[in-house]
Amino acid sequence: MFIYQEKGGYCYNSDTLFLYDFITKFSPKGEVLDVGCGCGVLGLLIKENFKVKLTGIDIQKNNIFLSGINSKNNDFEAKFIYNDFLKYDFDKKFDFIVSNPPFYRGKSKQSSNISKKISRFNDSLPPDEFIKKCNSLLKPRGELIFCYDACEADKIFLILSKYKIKINDIRYVHPGFDKNATVVQIRAKKSSKSLLKCLPPLITHTNGEFSKEVKKIYKKIALKSLKCEL
Repeated sequence: MFIYQEKGGYCYNSDTLFLYDFITKFSPKGEVLDVGCGCGVLGLLIKENFKVKLTGIDIQKNNIFLSGINSKNNDFEAKFIYNDFLKYDFDKKFDFIVSNPPFYRGKSKQSSNISKKISRFNDSLPPDEFIKKCNSLLKPRGELIFCYDACEADKIFLILSKYKIKINDIRYVHPGFDKNATVVQIRAKKSSKSLLKCLPPLITHTNGEFSKEVKKIYKKIALKSLKCEL
């Protein structure tokens, strides 16, 4: 699959590709919503390999423009919405909601680049409001699959519990065997009574290079991209 991205804007990173690999373990189907879709890469990867009806939403106009271009160029049918996820009135509910949301906080560290600021920091998509809105949009047995800053995992778990969305699977991403986790991947489901599964960690680097699992993920995805001026 070939993806256009905005030169000088926020570009997808390994978190999105690792999240996609995590999502594939649960065979998404039916109506899928990608929240904060960016250039569309996560949802389009799902569309490429699973029989889903894809909707993406993003608060940035350039992202939605690129999502539409990337969908058309790869011959995928999808709907992309330029709007604020928290304010938009959807006309349907979803079987799966997926997202690599902005999860950093701390205004002093924010980039002066508006696109990057919105894409990285959670000011426009606070975790409680994000999960609350997802809960309202999921079908009775719908699933929410997303990633977040591992340092915020305890807060995310509490919020999911608050809205009675049961965590079924979690996986931590570590930059090395002796490194703390940087990201937590979460699959949560409405009306679930399954016990929590804590999957083996994803170790991204060994001996200064990508781990065997990461190399396998990149090879499987085989994604190509080009940065362009908008």
